[in-house]
Amino acid sequence: MDEKLANLKKEVWSHFEHTQIIFLATAEGNKPRVRPITLIYFNDKFWITTGIDSAKVKQIKENPNIEFCLLFKEGEYNGYIRGGGLANIIEDSKIRKSVADNTPFFKEYWESPDDPNFALLEIIVREIEYLKPEGFLAERFSV
Repeated sequence: MDEKLANLKKEVWSHFEHTQIIFLATAEGNKPRVRPITLIYFNDKFWITTGIDSAKVKQIKENPNIEFCLLFKEGEYNGYIRGGGLANIIEDSKIRKSVADNTPFFKEYWESPDDPNFALLEIIVREIEYLKPEGFLAERFSV
């Protein structure tokens, strides 16, 4: 990887906090469905905690392709990061426990990582589009 791309990736990843609100897009048949959700950035991976019966879980079971958008501001200027890839439903109890233990709001919604109403999604990012604040052209790269 060349130095410019490495620096760009480092800059993009610096915008992610442990938790942040993003807009997540899934597909329902041939229609896009977008909603705000909390994205968890933990152990250098992206996670979403949600209810097992949520529309997004049903849609991901049918079509795991997703896209998300993180809006951010630096000074008076706005930027964004769009991430495209796949969502995987995680069944592994050790991973579920690890993410649950490191999610500040987890206990507000579920009793334990084994709660049958709890779904854990891992977001596998394949591509990024990044618009820097004050920027006019977005940059794209594969992850």
